[in-house]
Amino acid sequence: MNRLQAVFQPQKKVLNMYFTAGYPALADTLPIARALVAAGADILEIGMPFSDPLADGPVIQGSSTAALANGMNLRVLFEQLRDLRQHLPTTPVLLMGYLNPVMQFGFEEFCRAAAEVGVDGLILPDLPLAEYQEFYADVFARHRLRPVFLVTPQTSEARIRQLDELSESFLYLVSGPGTTGGTAPTDTSSQTAYFERIAAMNLRNPRLIGFGIGTGSALARAWQHADGAIVGSALIQALATAKDAPAAAADFVRELRHSAEIPAV
Repeated sequence: MNRLQAVFQPQKKVLNMYFTAGYPALADTLPIARALVAAGADILEIGMPFSDPLADGPVIQGSSTAALANGMNLRVLFEQLRDLRQHLPTTPVLLMGYLNPVMQFGFEEFCRAAAEVGVDGLILPDLPLAEYQEFYADVFARHRLRPVFLVTPQTSEARIRQLDELSESFLYLVSGPGTTGGTAPTDTSSQTAYFERIAAMNLRNPRLIGFGIGTGSALARAWQHADGAIVGSALIQALATAKDAPAAAADFVRELRHSAEIPAV
């Protein structure tokens, strides 16, 4: 059992926290990671800044722009994560980003470097599934990296089952159309039907819901319909004006978990 599989326990509601490497300051990456875990994050998803992040909304786009201006790149990130497992020996860690900088780095070299610092898996939204299977699945396996695949309301049942078969981590359920950081829908009936449809498929991998989850009520709703949730843009917003970014990250997670666990009136 890998670290990603081990984090999912019966009745446990998982919180996956996304943050952008090198934001708000270049040296904040590992301190923020440690603070998030200490405050209650179960999985860390570290964003690799890219100039054209297609799936990300303006908040995460802005953090990527700032991080790149700070001097963040993949070689700097791997150097920052060199001591990751000394500080966080059991927490699953994902890298999330886009194919262009990974290919510039060299796909095999990138996977080797990620594995050497203790990364557990990769989220590459613009990696086509057919290309993953034909060219890259063996590279992932060779370095014991788990792919995380995205499912949307438009994804067919056949494709979802294919993604489930290829996974050894979890499936990332995109809550609806649009990019990260969107607002929660006012009419949730169609969204609920989507979540229930996926749950009824009895997939072998856990499911985490992401996109538009930034409040306690949204987190509680995601926990109701899946095994966990992914929160990113709301955290990035909290860090934007923070004088002490790690402390602000920890406060955000504690407050988010507390508000999500308060019973509804």
